[in-house]
Amino acid sequence: MDLLNTLVEKGLRRELPTREEALAVLATSDDDLLEVVAAAGKVRRQWFGRRVKLNYLVNLKSGLCPEDCSYCSQRLGSKAEILKYTWLKPDEASKAAAAGVAGGAKRVCLVASGRGPTDRDVDRVSKTIEAIKDQNEGVEVCACLGLLSGGQAERLRAAGADAYNHNLNTSEGTYGDITTTHTYADRVDTVHQAQAAGLSACSGLIAGMGESDKDLIDVVFSLRELDPDSVPVNFLIPFEGTPLAKEWNLTPQRCLRILAMTRFVCPDVEVRLAGGREVHLRSMQPLALNLVNSIFLGDYLTSEGQAGQADLDMIADAGFEVEGADTTTLPEHRVDAAAGTGCGSHSGGCEPCGDAPAGAPAQAEVSAARTDLVAVRRRGAGTDLAPNA
Repeated sequence: MDLLNTLVEKGLRRELPTREEALAVLATSDDDLLEVVAAAGKVRRQWFGRRVKLNYLVNLKSGLCPEDCSYCSQRLGSKAEILKYTWLKPDEASKAAAAGVAGGAKRVCLVASGRGPTDRDVDRVSKTIEAIKDQNEGVEVCACLGLLSGGQAERLRAAGADAYNHNLNTSEGTYGDITTTHTYADRVDTVHQAQAAGLSACSGLIAGMGESDKDLIDVVFSLRELDPDSVPVNFLIPFEGTPLAKEWNLTPQRCLRILAMTRFVCPDVEVRLAGGREVHLRSMQPLALNLVNSIFLGDYLTSEGQAGQADLDMIADAGFEVEGADTTTLPEHRVDAAAGTGCGSHSGGCEPCGDAPAGAPAQAEVSAARTDLVAVRRRGAGTDLAPNA
């Protein structure tokens, strides 16, 4: 297929595809799916070999968020029966992180619900970062605390944070249909603050919220321009009790096409298969490893993930290997470009946080609602039960 040959050549040169080419990837047929995966896999292997980076989420503070993000089980007004608790103590968070590291995770992602941290919250998280680093030599720590204000990114970096996550989630044109309590521009500004402070930026998207192909192209091209080191691709987990609970717009095949398009547009960054992979990719998860070079191990913020050992078995069975702590994740040219920032990814990339957005087209590919696969997390951080890692 001429399209795929062109995209592979561009990906190997780190050249941006045209929007028309990216749209064409999303429009390919199921009959051509394996060819699409194979082509994007060539680009993935060029920059990352067969390595898979493991990341582990620790939810520092769960639920009771004042923001109204329609996709989030922790949102204002959510009726989802998730775990709700206030800040974990540093030793509790460090214990949870250690479980992920023991399972093979190279990066620990510290997430807290809320609009953004107060200065006191930054102090609290800084102590948690220090505790994790003291007890887990060589581990990378990414913070995901919401919108940052002046100087907070610098303080997190001084405490030892390697990266900061803040997803764009959806296109600028449809952002107001998903969230009204903050803006798309607020999110872009926070990513810029993290980059200016020398933190490795992690920013991605959520697919499956009723968006059009054009919306998906818009957000992925915006991410390419923003140039984060890590791009998590989440697939909406339709929690009962949230406005998007009835949005079941994804098939495994569409998920693979979205991941392939993201790899073609962002060829040399850490593309992470994030929240919702078990719900929407299901038995097709191993194929996705040909497109992404990073996944989350075990559970997510408020939902259960695949068993940690099943993740490790899947990686091995598919012919891939877990990336070691002594391996630099990003390609050499990105390391050189960021020399002096001191971020973990350069010296060595979160589950996110009515009606469908206006103008979203009817989906031809609709999965049967698999509500049986949406399981609320009841173990790990904030509970007395052992974590899944």
